[in-house]
Parts: sequence; structure tokens; C-alpha cells
Amino acid sequence: MSCAYHLGVTSYSRAGYSRAERTALCDLLDDLGPAAPTLCAGWTTRDLATHLFIRERRPLAAPGILLAPLSALVEHSMSAAQQRYDYATLVAAVRGGPPIWSALRYADEQLNLLEYFVHHEDVRRARSGWERREIASGQQDALWARLRAMLRLKASKGPAGIRIQRADSGDMLRVAAGQPAITMVGTPDELVLYAFGRAAVARVGKRAGPDAVPA
Repeated sequence: MSCAYHLGVTSYSRAGYSRAERTALCDLLDDLGPAAPTLCAGWTTRDLATHLFIRERRPLAAPGILLAPLSALVEHSMSAAQQRYDYATLVAAVRGGPPIWSALRYADEQLNLLEYFVHHEDVRRARSGWERREIASGQQDALWARLRAMLRLKASKGPAGIRIQRADSGDMLRVAAGQPAITMVGTPDELVLYAFGRAAVARVGKRAGPDAVPA
């Protein structure tokens, strides 16, 4: 029996932008193989595929992705997964979606859209000569909605206020309270990348008052 059989890989046909990003990312992972670079520091495509596998299939280790004191659990689980499964099996498991017992399967757009969009771009934009892809207006709206929900939980105070503004509609979100304010302007897809720490590749503009400190 194959490793994929033991993993319980099943068809995962839920429609939506999250599923589209997952499929496109897995197609790219298959095309590039396990040794291609990503924007995640020190990670190859094999490491990224393993990260997504752990996030969805190892619930006892998954908290270590968000909580630094538990990061050793993730490192141990990633190492064990890479020893047990080959790259193709890991990608196939990710492609199949979360197991039927996982909440990630039933709140797909809410919990997975940003994750898979950002990691898809982590692989795309780590390659030389990358070009920005066209994102449908409906997906832009979905990315903006998820970013809004995330920033409501994470907005903080800093030495200056930081806001992000949607270039097409003018809608504004606050990242950090304070004055004077710096505003980062762009389309939702680029602003998501900026908010997730991919400023080096995010195509956003900056608007700041004369007294604003550097972002």
C-alpha cells in the first residue's frame, strides 16, 4: 500500500478561492520539485509542503506554528514527516485538503485563504523573473475581507500609526494606532503580502506626513 493511502488522501472538491490557491500551489510544487527556493527564510519547497502538511494533519504540533515556545514541536514533527513520507506524498496530502475531522476543512475560506495565497506567492516570487498575476475582483474582495478580520485581532500601537489602503476603493484598515500616520496603498493581494511580512516583494506605495517616522 502507498503512503498516500495511509494518509487518507481523499478528493476535496469544495469550490472557492482557497481551494483554487491550494490547487495552483500544489501544481507549482509538483512542477518545481523539493529543492526550489521560497520566500520563507531557509525553507525549500519541501519544507513548505511539510509545513502545510503539519498544519493540517498534526493537530498536537500545529500550535507551535503560532506560538514560539512550542516551535520545537513543529520542528520535530516536520523532521519526522520528512523521514516518513517522500515529497510527492506530502504534496498529494496537501492537495487533498484537511482530513474530515479537521475544522480547517469546514471553514476553508476563513482559515485557509490567506495561508494558501501567501504561500503560493512565496514560491512564485522566490523565482527570478516573476511577474505579478492578475487576481479576479471577487478574490480581491475575499482577500480584503480576510485581511480586515485578521487586523481587527492584531492591530497594535507603535511609534507611528500604520494604515493600509485599498487602491481601487479607498477603503482603509489600521495596522497600528498612533500619530503621525503612514499609509501603505495597494491592491488587496499586495497588501496581504505586505501585512504578512513580504514587504520586499509586495508592490505597495507609501504615503506619509512630513513628521512620520520610518515604517
